[in-house]
Amino acid sequence: MGNSLVNSYVDTDVIIRLFTGDDEQKRKDAKALFEKVEKGTLEISVPDTVIADAVFVLSSPHLYGLPRNQIRDLLAVLLRLSNFKVENKQVVIKALDFYVDKNVDFGDAMLAVLTRASKNKLIYSYDHDFDKIEGIIRKEP
Repeated sequence: MGNSLVNSYVDTDVIIRLFTGDDEQKRKDAKALFEKVEKGTLEISVPDTVIADAVFVLSSPHLYGLPRNQIRDLLAVLLRLSNFKVENKQVVIKALDFYVDKNVDFGDAMLAVLTRASKNKLIYSYDHDFDKIEGIIRKEP
């Protein structure tokens, strides 16, 4: 196999199967896939929307209803893998912390991290959840 590294994409459902085990065969297959990523024989890329979808599915009371801190901890395992490439990886990691610590929606957490990193720190929103986050100026349009 040499030093060739295959770069592929993964869908949210594979991540969900890995963490939930609601289909044991799919969990085993997903685990084997991510073991290749961990060993460095496979590189997986995902847009940050895949992480957002995973947060939504895992947290939904109609589906898995996992607590926020458990979701962050599960996803952190993948995010620590050097061959698991995520668009805006550092933003996603910080957003997962805001999602837990500030009790805001993950999408709002992503916006909060980006806003805090911006020059003017300003976000236009009707959502008062942004008022919970230091370093952001929220204005209504």
